[in-house]
Amino acid sequence: MKRNKLGVLLLTTTILLTSILAGCSESSNKPASTNKPTSTPAGQEQGEEAVTTFKLGEEPVNFSYYVHYDWWTTEPWGVNPNSKWVTDNLKVNVTPIQSGGAAEQKLSTMIVSGELPGAIMMDRGQEVERLRSAGVLVPLDDYLDKYPNLKRLAGEETLNMLRSEDGKLYQFPNWYTSAPNGNGGWVVNTKIYKELGEPKLETFDDLYEYLKLVKANYKNVVPLEVGRKASGLDAMFAGFAEDSPVSYAQMKAYPEGNELKSILENDAWVETMVYSNKLFREGLMTQDALTQTNDQVQEKLNSGRVAVIIGTNTTNEGREGNNAWKSIDPDGGYHMIWPIHKEGVDKNKVYPNGYNTLGWNVNVITTSAENPEGIFAYLDWMTGEEGQRIMFFGPQGLYYDEIDEDGSPIPNDAWYNTADDVKDEQKLEAYVWAGNATFVDTAKTKIELALPEDKRNWGVTAQTNVAWKTSKNVTEFNNIDPAPDTDLGIIQKQVADGEAGIITEYVGKILFAKSEADVLALIEQAKKETVQLGYNDALKYRTEKWQENVKRTNAN
Repeated sequence: MKRNKLGVLLLTTTILLTSILAGCSESSNKPASTNKPTSTPAGQEQGEEAVTTFKLGEEPVNFSYYVHYDWWTTEPWGVNPNSKWVTDNLKVNVTPIQSGGAAEQKLSTMIVSGELPGAIMMDRGQEVERLRSAGVLVPLDDYLDKYPNLKRLAGEETLNMLRSEDGKLYQFPNWYTSAPNGNGGWVVNTKIYKELGEPKLETFDDLYEYLKLVKANYKNVVPLEVGRKASGLDAMFAGFAEDSPVSYAQMKAYPEGNELKSILENDAWVETMVYSNKLFREGLMTQDALTQTNDQVQEKLNSGRVAVIIGTNTTNEGREGNNAWKSIDPDGGYHMIWPIHKEGVDKNKVYPNGYNTLGWNVNVITTSAENPEGIFAYLDWMTGEEGQRIMFFGPQGLYYDEIDEDGSPIPNDAWYNTADDVKDEQKLEAYVWAGNATFVDTAKTKIELALPEDKRNWGVTAQTNVAWKTSKNVTEFNNIDPAPDTDLGIIQKQVADGEAGIITEYVGKILFAKSEADVLALIEQAKKETVQLGYNDALKYRTEKWQENVKRTNAN
């Protein structure tokens, strides 16, 4: 009954917010651009209607920007070299809006107050459609040919998969790609590993024995770190069965034939829970997994107090930890290993990473923006070669003076002579909001392969040697969730939300279970609760949308 009452409350709240949004959009909608034409396109005859095109760098662009995640903190604008260069050269100024660790509450407050930011970074799907249906998002179609980088680099197929039911494009993808990518996997404390004799560390049985050794010999070290809210268990799941990418655990669903089923029915997921509970009960896993923050996890890594970590962002966490620890202990450091797996599972079919051509998430421009065309022009510049080079590697003259024929930076002496921890402090990658993974990954790889091994970037080495090789294409599962303002959308969120959904809540209970029997009983209890709530109906809807994606992909 408690869940059903919550569903009614959520539905009522959604209807109320939609009504408020609709009212706001009627009174505050602005035209797509208020800028006058800055030039007449070549070949245009006198008397023809001039095409209004905003010229980035000639007129100021000021907008507020909000990232819709609890865990994200946007760096102050103008402090690091990239954002200062953008302000000085492109006349772009951004006012970051922070979630304060409560993203849902923050967005709802902005919606109710009618004070949406000019642009928002958020996950594709439910939340985007909620804003679109309320009429507070700006369609981007009119800008695609005026500013051609996105269309040229992402491609029509990718953009078409991002279109909403009305046929229009509202989403500017971030970190779209044409090649495998990812940041997840297993990272090991190199110093401790050597001191313990470098034992075999390939299977979950090996891991269990190794963690016991760590616990016995290092009292102030976390044997296994699983990150904030134990999110690393999703990546661990990938090792308990072949062709079971992390994405299934994150979706809280997996394919069986042509049907999506609840992850609670998945044998590999059940094994993951039983194994995780065993590690937790025996003190082999971090005991504050459900309450710790990302910063607290990083601090442990930076001081060498983690023996092994599994997660979905370990190439970045490991890089920062490696560099910070080495700066205080030359013998310290970390290295990424091939994914740990269950005995009998083919190690080459284990995928702690999942990638899709649409990328990680999206940007949307709201009707509150004073100059939506200017924002799009900036994002389009950012996703192009120059924008990616400056926003990821820094402005020209800092760590590179020249570029090659593909637009990739050619490192200068400062690149080689500046310590990695100093580069980390500059947070050069903090403002990549329209990431083009193909360009960045290609450029990083070229740079690193040209360096002596001891000069290579830790994160790039981990990506090229392990993470990208253990990533599975999951594009077909994009945009399959029901709209959030529908009964099925409310059920979907109640069950599968990664922050506070029923399944996430049960994972916490499972870690604290007293025995394997209790773990299995909790999983059965979760099955009953989610079925009673109507999760099977949501899965049926997602199955239909998934199959539509499969047909669309096969037709291209």
